Amino acid sequence: MNARYTVGLTLLAGVALGSTATHMLRAQPKPMGYVIAENVVKDQDAYAKEFAPVIAKTIQDAGGKFLARGGKTVGIHGTPPAPRVVIIQFENLDKAQAWANSAAAKAAFAIGEKYSTLNDYAVEGISP
Repeated sequence: MNARYTVGLTLLAGVALGSTATHMLRAQPKPMGYVIAENVVKDQDAYAKEFAPVIAKTIQDAGGKFLARGGKTVGIHGTPPAPRVVIIQFENLDKAQAWANSAAAKAAFAIGEKYSTLNDYAVEGISP
C-alpha cells in the first residue's frame, strides 16, 4: 500500500511541475519591436519645426522610446545608411505596427513626406 501512495504522489507532483512549467513558458514576454527610419531630409528647418515634434508626440503617446535619433551614422558594409537614422523601441512588434497604422502617425508621415524621403520599417527583436 505504501508503494501505491509513493507512486501516486510522484505522479501528482509531476503533473503539478509540468503544469507550472507550461504556464511559465506561455507567460514569457514577447520580444521587443523596433522601428528603424532611414530619412533623407530635403528641408532641415521645416523638418525640425513641422514634422519632428508631431511624429515624436505620436511615438511617445504610443509608448515608444527613442534609442537613436538622427545622430552621426557610419557605414560599415554595403550600401551606406541614409543621412538620418532613427531607432525606436516598442514593447513588442504589435505595438510598433499599431503605432505606424494609427491615424496620428499617418498624418505625421504626410507632413514628413513634404520635407524628406522616409524609409521606415519595423523589426522584431530577439526573445529575452
